[in-house]
Amino acid sequence: MLWNTLQEQSVVLDWSFYLPVIMFVALCALAVPVWAAIGVAAIGMLVMSGDLPLSLIGESLFDGIDAFALTAVPLFILTGDVLVRTGLSRKFLDVAEALTCWARGGFGSATVLVCGMFSAISGSDAAGAAAVGRMTIDRLVESGYPRPYACALVAAGACTGILIPPSIAYIIIGLVLGISASTLFLAALIPGTAILLSILLTNIVMNRIYGYEGGGLMTASEWARNLGQALLSGWYAFIVPGIIFYGIFSGRLTPTEAGATAVVVTIIIGFILGTLRLSDFPQMLLSSAKVSGVILPIIAFSLPLAQALAIMGVPQGFVYSVTSLTDDPTILILLMIAILIAAGCVMETTPNIVILAPILKPLADNIGMNEIQFSIMMITALGVGFITPPLGLNLFVVSGITGESILKIAGRALPFVFFMLIVVLLIAYIPAISTTLLPDIYK
Repeated sequence: MLWNTLQEQSVVLDWSFYLPVIMFVALCALAVPVWAAIGVAAIGMLVMSGDLPLSLIGESLFDGIDAFALTAVPLFILTGDVLVRTGLSRKFLDVAEALTCWARGGFGSATVLVCGMFSAISGSDAAGAAAVGRMTIDRLVESGYPRPYACALVAAGACTGILIPPSIAYIIIGLVLGISASTLFLAALIPGTAILLSILLTNIVMNRIYGYEGGGLMTASEWARNLGQALLSGWYAFIVPGIIFYGIFSGRLTPTEAGATAVVVTIIIGFILGTLRLSDFPQMLLSSAKVSGVILPIIAFSLPLAQALAIMGVPQGFVYSVTSLTDDPTILILLMIAILIAAGCVMETTPNIVILAPILKPLADNIGMNEIQFSIMMITALGVGFITPPLGLNLFVVSGITGESILKIAGRALPFVFFMLIVVLLIAYIPAISTTLLPDIYK
């Protein structure tokens, strides 16, 4: 029995664990920046337990971010910012709208597609929600959608920011668990596409029920002509995602190299079009630096915290405590999903990954879950948390840019949560969804 094999791994925790955790929760409740709260908890655990000399904590912090793979994070963030400033993101919207204009609810579907396109380049859900929301929410309202629903649609579509590769989240979880980011990108293609399709399906169903948006009723030749014109006027915008996808999935470029190439190409296109000037660079770099400056300190402090938890035996203790209640894999997977969605509701992706991945990974190992499948399930479940009422991060982002009530948006987001949760369950119980595109060694 699993109970017997884990009985010796029971861990007795003392105040060197509980006090830092209490301090972390209290600091978060007081709106202290997450990286600072994590730092206090990490240093508190290491000092109180005596597991790491205080003189080595600084070295441990810098070692945490001294990784080549992390260089891709600011590069993808900068690429997304340049796309917005050069107007290339609007070309994505034009093509997406031309692609879906034949159907009822076409602009709503176009909004979801452009969320996926933008996310596949920026790798950030919050950036996607803000950028796409500013472009589409007013037009969605003009098309017949209630404003709260339009906000919920953008918030749901922007969840693909961490689900469709290349994604910053997969770079970070790959760093934490020692998995190649390129492998995770390949594994995430089918699950990320499934999430995107689930959001499209939800919008189509809601549109059919409530008749939000008319449209459609065009001939095939009219649709082809519209799509051709959109592609002809905006084909160059697709050079950037083309470079990223071809470079990474062909193995010719690492994610970092693909990010650097995408930045350079996007800037060159902006200069050629005349939509980017040298005077834009200080503000553009400052904006991207602010976002990167939020992510990297969290990673720097989260990794020593994960180290402290490992030394204190918290992951093993967690596995023992959970499996002492049940060793049914079905129930344990549901428990992990519930934990991840709840965590995604209240905290950003980066600290969730660095803190929870080392704790939940041993539990996944004990029930025989492939590490690739576990990683995809974890990121997808966290993504669902971003629009789960009432605390989903994306709900607050779209509320902030529109002034719409967070509670009204949250109510309209529930159908999207339901359909996305179905995809999460499929990923959790069907390994092939995550591993079909991978070499046999990962299956």
